[in-house]
Amino acid sequence: MFSRRDALKLSAVAGVGMVLPAQQLASALSDDPPVVTPFSVPLPIPPVLRPVTSSRSADHYEMVVTPATARIFPGLDTRVLTFNGSFPGPTIRSRRGRAAVVKVTNKMSTPAAVHLHGANVAPESDGHPLDTIDPGASRLYHYPNSQPAATLWYHDHAHHVEAEQVYRGLTGAYIISDSETDALRLPSGEFDIPLVIRDAQFDGDGQLVWKLDDFANRKTVLVNGAIQPTHKVKRRKYRLRLINAANSRPLRLALNPASDVIQIASDGGLLGRPVTRPEVELWPAERAEIVIDFSKFPSGTNVILENTFNGPETPGRQLLRFEVTGSVVADDSVVPAKLRDLEDLGTPTVTRRIVLARDPTNTFYAIDGKAYDPKRIDLTVKRGTTELWEVVNDDGQYNFPHSIHLHLVQFRVLERAGQPVGEWEAYPKDTARVPAGQTVKILVKFDSEFTGVYPFHCHFFDHSSMAMMANMQVLP
Repeated sequence: MFSRRDALKLSAVAGVGMVLPAQQLASALSDDPPVVTPFSVPLPIPPVLRPVTSSRSADHYEMVVTPATARIFPGLDTRVLTFNGSFPGPTIRSRRGRAAVVKVTNKMSTPAAVHLHGANVAPESDGHPLDTIDPGASRLYHYPNSQPAATLWYHDHAHHVEAEQVYRGLTGAYIISDSETDALRLPSGEFDIPLVIRDAQFDGDGQLVWKLDDFANRKTVLVNGAIQPTHKVKRRKYRLRLINAANSRPLRLALNPASDVIQIASDGGLLGRPVTRPEVELWPAERAEIVIDFSKFPSGTNVILENTFNGPETPGRQLLRFEVTGSVVADDSVVPAKLRDLEDLGTPTVTRRIVLARDPTNTFYAIDGKAYDPKRIDLTVKRGTTELWEVVNDDGQYNFPHSIHLHLVQFRVLERAGQPVGEWEAYPKDTARVPAGQTVKILVKFDSEFTGVYPFHCHFFDHSSMAMMANMQVLP
């Protein structure tokens, strides 16, 4: 039935109807998102943030958290939240051993807190949910970068609002490099590309639709803020840094036509050796670095990056098109047989059982039966010790997936449902997926130089915003 709302929309677009394409005009009269022609826009590459000043030991950056608009649909401006007006935020490229000091100014009407996910930082720079930046205020975050080269990412973490503010755009890539990794001669420069992947729901006006814990309706998948973009590639090797920045959507990434990729890194940095795989699975907040050799595809081939997680009917299955062009080019990059020596985390002296489950009242998600209290210390750990955590997803009856993310440290995933995990997701990890009804065992060495209070939580943002979070205190 033609409603009053449809009539108002028709009136609003009547004046421009003569210049709008028919599909776009139809979208304006619908609650469905506007139509985007697949692979019609180039892949956006987030800008690299440049320091405003540099000293002998540190680079100083400035970022503003601010509402802005993004051109996601042709001819429409979508209201989003951004760092420096960029959707997603700018990429920060840093060096191991050289500190980054980031001044963040909040120009939103709500509090913000910036968490550098996967970073070894002091508690006052960790972005604890209560450590917020009030509207109009600024805060300095000190990142020592005292850890191996890795693909990290930053995002909002303000208590109660982090799920919505991340969903509206407050994310960005943070890349640490070092001389050891440089010496490996992996693809670099223009051939080293971050891909920030997330999903969303849009209305007929191209605006984000937000509803907490509404995963099923977020059927549009964005890559670096674009819907089904395309990227021209030369016939040589590329390094792709994959970041699952979705609130709740798992990804299983594969190429079409089918071709193996080489995974070289996980959440916290390089694997011990490269692993050739037909697909890469990433749940929210997980990262992976892969190398694709496009020289094996004839010029003119279109290679599609797909999300095959739920099979042929996966919403937004085709994510990105690579257009292979030209002749095979000179390529001095390599993927060595050995990437690095992995650390021995030692023998655990403490074993813990951590239970993730929806509360019986069906109003919140809980850790060990408790809703998050940001002022409560849920467990204490001793700096320098190794612990075994048995993380149980007790939501088998609801089939709710969860994950476990620890701030401050990387860990080793030992097994899932009694079976050893593949080496590609064993270590180094800061986030591990925990499917419904399963138990995942992780080995954690609290080897950071920092002590204090840090959160751990499910990294399905909608779940953590609904209280699936806890505090650990690291003692000297």
